[in-house]
Amino acid sequence: MRRGMMARLLALAISFALAGSAWALDVEGVHLDDGTTLGGRPLVLNGAGIRKKFFFKVYVASLYLPGKASTTEAVLAQSPRRIQMNMLRNLTAEQLVEALVDGLKDNTTEAERTAIKSQTEALVSIMKSFKAVNEGSVVSLDFADGVTRVVLDGKERGEIGGDAFNRALTDIWLGGHPVQTDLKKAMLGGA
Repeated sequence: MRRGMMARLLALAISFALAGSAWALDVEGVHLDDGTTLGGRPLVLNGAGIRKKFFFKVYVASLYLPGKASTTEAVLAQSPRRIQMNMLRNLTAEQLVEALVDGLKDNTTEAERTAIKSQTEALVSIMKSFKAVNEGSVVSLDFADGVTRVVLDGKERGEIGGDAFNRALTDIWLGGHPVQTDLKKAMLGGA
């Protein structure tokens, strides 16, 4: 009797351990929670992957949404949402700005860039105020109620209004010409 009880308890403990690991994700040593809240609303981890530049691992990018989505259109239909970058190396503000501006150029037309010019300038100004982002820093781009909030290590650093701007920003990772194709796939849950 006692042996059977111990076996059941061990099986139960193993199943809890396995269930717990299914709800969180570790990518390149970065622990990502299975969910978070934004503006008091729950979000779930949709997917995550590693941004690489040449041979360097730059950051872990993750996407949080109210519900799972496997296409860019389904992501853009949801709000609030968060794109999070957990830095794997030190970057200057200039390097971060250059990467974001290049990503915007790759995924927008000239007319679209003109329409979001003031918001792009605001993003550049906010990012340059960082001076640098260090290995271990977390940059979040939170979108809720028509506003993108730029957050560094849990502190809001600025906000930028406009759905069109946030769509263009999201397209850096999930658009037709993403910064990295396998990263897009990972952020969309491996779809």
